[in-house]
Amino acid sequence: MNIASMLVGAAVMFAVTYLCKGLTLLCFRKNIKNTFVKSFLYYLPYSVLAVMVFPVILFSTSSIWSGIAGTAVALLLAYFRKGLLVVALSSIATVFVVELAIMLLG
Repeated sequence: MNIASMLVGAAVMFAVTYLCKGLTLLCFRKNIKNTFVKSFLYYLPYSVLAVMVFPVILFSTSSIWSGIAGTAVALLLAYFRKGLLVVALSSIATVFVVELAIMLLG
């Protein structure tokens, strides 16, 4: 991944976040009472970020299996509400161990 693609990704995320948060402030004078619209506007930036990051998680390693293993560990620990540092370090360690196993076995 080069710097240009990272800057494009950051610009897209900024634009989506700004559109959701900024335009609602400009367009609507009153509070939005519809819970569906409120939750849609709240979760849209997170979903766009997840869609942009997920393929990179799987294909940034030399083997897709280590990416899948790291993602599975991260999702499992996040489900059990572990802290961000624990989730990140555990998934990195999992990717390292799986890559090492693939290198030694293959």
